[in-house]
Amino acid sequence: MNNIKAFWFGLLGVCLFIVATILGGLQIPSYSHISQFISESYAIGTPYGIQLRYFFYFPSGLLITLFSYYAAKSLPKSTLTKFGFAGMGVFYGMATVIVSIFPCDKGCNQELMEPSLSQFIHNLMGLLTYTIVPFCLLILGIEARKWTNGKFVSYSGISCSIITMLFFVTLSSNLQSNLI
Repeated sequence: MNNIKAFWFGLLGVCLFIVATILGGLQIPSYSHISQFISESYAIGTPYGIQLRYFFYFPSGLLITLFSYYAAKSLPKSTLTKFGFAGMGVFYGMATVIVSIFPCDKGCNQELMEPSLSQFIHNLMGLLTYTIVPFCLLILGIEARKWTNGKFVSYSGISCSIITMLFFVTLSSNLQSNLI
C-alpha cells in the first residue's frame, strides 16, 4: 500500500510542478523558460503568482514530501535510503512549500540589491535545494543497487545526480547568462 501512495503522491507532485511551470511562463509576455528563473513566473507582483504559489507549488511540495516519506517506507530499510528520501522530502518537497510562501521579489532581484526578507528566504531555500538534493539523488542511486530490480533506478539516480550537479555549477557560475 505504501508503494501505491508513493507512486500517486510522486506523480501528482511532479505533474503539478510541471503544470505550474508552464502556466507561469505563459502568463508573462516574453517570459523565457530558458533564460529566466522559474521563480520569476510566480514572484511578488506577477499576474497569477498567488494562485500559482498556493494552488500548484504549495501542494506540489507537500505531495513530493509525502512521496519521499512513503517511498522510504516501501523500500528496503537502510540508513542511506532513509537519509536520501529525508533529504528529498525536506530539501525539495518542503523547500518548495517554503518558496511558495516566501516568493522572490519581482524579477527575482538577481543583483540582490536590498532584498526583502521573502527574497532572502527564497534564495536560501533555493541554494539549499540545489546543493543538497543532487547528493540525495546520488545516495539513493548508489543504495538502489542493493534493491531487488533496482538497477534502472540506480543508473537513473546516479546519472541525474551528476547531470544536476554539472548544471548547477555551470548555471550558478554566471547568473547573468542566457541559460538560467
